[in-house]
Amino acid sequence: MIIFAAQPRVSNRNLDRSHASEDEPCIYLCGNSLGLQPGRTADRIAAHLEAWATKGVFGHFKDHKDSKLPAFLHTDDVTAQHVAPLVGASASEVAIMETLSVNLHLMMASFYRPTEAKYKILLEGKAFPSDHVSVPLRERRFLYLIFVKYAVESQIRHHGLKPEDAMILIEPPDQTETTISTSHILSMIKKHASDTALVLLPGVQYYTGQYFDIPAITACAHSHDIPIGWDLAHAVGNVELYLHDWEVDFAVWCSYKYLNSGPGAIAGLFVHEKHGQVNEDATSSGTVEYRPRLSGWWGGDKATRFQMEFVPIPGAAGFQVGNPCALAFCPLLASLEIFELTSMSAVRGKSIMLTNYLEELLGRSDSEDSAKDAAGLYRILTPASSAERGAQLSILLRAGLLEAVMVDLEEHGVVVDERKPDVVRVAPAPLYNTFSDVWEFVKIFKRACVKAEKGLTPSTRDGEGYSAMAGQSDKGWLQIK
Repeated sequence: MIIFAAQPRVSNRNLDRSHASEDEPCIYLCGNSLGLQPGRTADRIAAHLEAWATKGVFGHFKDHKDSKLPAFLHTDDVTAQHVAPLVGASASEVAIMETLSVNLHLMMASFYRPTEAKYKILLEGKAFPSDHVSVPLRERRFLYLIFVKYAVESQIRHHGLKPEDAMILIEPPDQTETTISTSHILSMIKKHASDTALVLLPGVQYYTGQYFDIPAITACAHSHDIPIGWDLAHAVGNVELYLHDWEVDFAVWCSYKYLNSGPGAIAGLFVHEKHGQVNEDATSSGTVEYRPRLSGWWGGDKATRFQMEFVPIPGAAGFQVGNPCALAFCPLLASLEIFELTSMSAVRGKSIMLTNYLEELLGRSDSEDSAKDAAGLYRILTPASSAERGAQLSILLRAGLLEAVMVDLEEHGVVVDERKPDVVRVAPAPLYNTFSDVWEFVKIFKRACVKAEKGLTPSTRDGEGYSAMAGQSDKGWLQIK
């Protein structure tokens, strides 16, 4: 079960649970930004707190027979076993730890090994479509580039290099396009193969919802002896992944979107088994050989962690750094229990049907007077092929309509994600969204577009915005939201 918000909690921005009403349900199509809370999450958190309160330090080692949670010491290993099927990996290739940004740094510390000849990083950096020519190019970079750019630039500087020399941005060759073709990505890899040390790309592009051809791009990078990493923040729990079979070198992801594990939830990473080997060199009197990394004691063999001699755990677990918070695993484990009631194949199958239905309704001519004039007020940026997208459709509104449309949607209890200046991201999550949600959304959305075009909706939102930001500066937050 997933807990749903109710309409008054949206329109009034009132987070008081007592306002929830099944008579006025919210249409929540924002799982690509923050997934909803599973009904069992509170029980799992309560069970952990009870175990800590009653068992104390013994909770690290003793099985919790009175709950579904593992002993504190083994929580990371158990969670990795449950996540592995979602990413197409063996349990030893997955580690649940840290946050996406931290894991990205840890992976780059190991896989970005620049030399004098090969020192560049190839990453996605396309800009908004050129119909927003009034916005300077620097400010039109996708927010994805901002998130990754901080990590990439600091890694480049850490090696004494200059970002302007060492970053290669893959952008659409035609600036009127919003997506990047696989052929163009492959051509860029081939063009810059001689001096590229790492390729780093998103599995599903956060802004357009485009699902990149991970196996083809990975194979191309490897054919030129270039390691490749994938940011799967918008892919895990959304599309089927086979990271081991695709021979992906490494991948990182967060757990608060399609994995429904809560704001800032503990993240995960994948390291292919070929990079996680730990070998003892018989000719060097016991010297242990393993891939270079930023090491921490929690990545050491459990049998020798306290002997002050670091020998990493074979596999992804050997890239762990510090002791993770056992409480942080509880929401993720609760969500994984739901995934294990089905399969990613079934989840993806329903997702394709939901998103196809959303696309069909958005493109259908409407006979209703209040919505029939919506044609021409928006267009879909996301690829039309279901093989090239996940759950999300990104809708580009006619310039100047976004604020008024969002006001109207929120007043009708609809939660979607906005990306200024003119984009709405809509993501029917197959675990909890229905075809009725999609039908109702499109009906409300079309009416909102027409009203906004005619100036019938206030173009600003009342009050100080979201209650969590009341009395505080929200500068920068709306861009992230």
